[in-house]
Amino acid sequence: MIHLPVALVVIPLLGAAVCVLFRRSFIAWTVALAAAWSGFAISILIAVYIMKIGTLSYSIGGWPPPWGIAYHIDYLNSFVLLIVSGIAAVVMPYARTSVNYEIEEDSQAYFYCLLLICLAGLLGITVTGDAFNMYVFLELSSLSSYALIGMGKRRRALTAAYQYLVMGTIGATFLLIGIGLLYNLTGTLNIHDLAHQLAVNNIIGSHNRTLLTAFAFIIVGLSLKLALFPLHLWLPNAYTYAPSVATIFLASTATKVAVYMLLRFCFTILSGGFIFKLTLGKILLIPALAAILIASMVAIFQYDIKRMLAYSSVAQIGYMILGISLATPLGLSAGILHLFNHALMKGLLFMVMGAVNYRIGAVYLNDFRGLGRTMPWTMAAFVVGGMSLMGIPLTAGFISKWYLVQAALEKGWWPVAALILIGSLLAVIYIWRVVETAYFNPAQEMEAESSGEAPLSLLLPMWLLVLANIYFGIDSSIPVELAGRAATLLLGGAS
Repeated sequence: MIHLPVALVVIPLLGAAVCVLFRRSFIAWTVALAAAWSGFAISILIAVYIMKIGTLSYSIGGWPPPWGIAYHIDYLNSFVLLIVSGIAAVVMPYARTSVNYEIEEDSQAYFYCLLLICLAGLLGITVTGDAFNMYVFLELSSLSSYALIGMGKRRRALTAAYQYLVMGTIGATFLLIGIGLLYNLTGTLNIHDLAHQLAVNNIIGSHNRTLLTAFAFIIVGLSLKLALFPLHLWLPNAYTYAPSVATIFLASTATKVAVYMLLRFCFTILSGGFIFKLTLGKILLIPALAAILIASMVAIFQYDIKRMLAYSSVAQIGYMILGISLATPLGLSAGILHLFNHALMKGLLFMVMGAVNYRIGAVYLNDFRGLGRTMPWTMAAFVVGGMSLMGIPLTAGFISKWYLVQAALEKGWWPVAALILIGSLLAVIYIWRVVETAYFNPAQEMEAESSGEAPLSLLLPMWLLVLANIYFGIDSSIPVELAGRAATLLLGGAS
């Protein structure tokens, strides 16, 4: 068991090298599939171990922390590991058909290579217990993400990748400055040793200017990375113009890992997240609520459905930050739980977009006319994903929104609870536009002849996420328990 954390990072990195070495599409896809499913199996083993035994640590090269780099896994990162590796395991079977359609054959091996590097970076961020190592893995995943987005078929994919590159680099620079200031203050980069040094030297309660400046840089940098309103400008174009597989994977994982980093810095290093309880929670509450309302309203007026779902993602990130900003056990649990539920619902919805694009060649609203009849299974999947996004009972999205409303009412914040419900009603409007077009508008003759149901290789992964959205809406005991334990751990300080 002790070697499993490092295997999570090593396996996809080796797989990426094999993809480039052979440069054959089928071999690259097979290697990516094996690496993704290996990572998912390891994540399940680690989660079971954490639930039974407790934390799991691994010292790189045998050097003990804080001198060496240590991988440290507890309830929080085991939960995030399940999200990232689980989505990767579902996306890889889907990728074969979609990538064949959207990516030139000569470039497909490089696409799978970049996807595995991105996966390795996200998993590395999640398992590492070293702040600078976390930055290195963030850059690894970001650089591969820029290239993945730039491989989109439309010319604007390059512009979207460049815009993400500029904003992502600014965010990473801010993060690095913050980490450097923390190192200057404490002389260590190990996350748990940072928490220990800040506590024993009474730096936290002294309103130390270096500490406050460090966290100002870190929070702004991570807000750029997780696309918190109004620092979200890179996200709509990136999700819209990236290849379908890249959009599915990044929308379901990348921002979730950035939220995890925010949690790790603000609650583990600062021992219980006192900064959230004092001021930061109230500061982040405003952009979180603005994201829920403004991004949802902007989504209503989009005709490119991938762009509509991208703005919806900005709103959903607002829900996550809202739960975290409450800084209570229930609010934090709701925010962490929404990481999981949003990965399920948005992964499903973008899979539908990939299937529609495969058959129709576009995902504009007018292209959905009559698809309820010509692509019944695909559009049924969209309806389930849309219901989960709206927070309809018996879907996964309902569970986390219910906990968010409870957490807001627990603090007596009735207006916040009302805004959560308003955000869900706005989601009803933009999801209904697509449903109405697909089911109540006739398709043109040429469209009806050219369209048909998506191939089984796209439908099976899609419907696996449909079943997951329904199952975790009925029995959410496992994610709720993991999220609850993670929240308790974070509010109790470093373990």
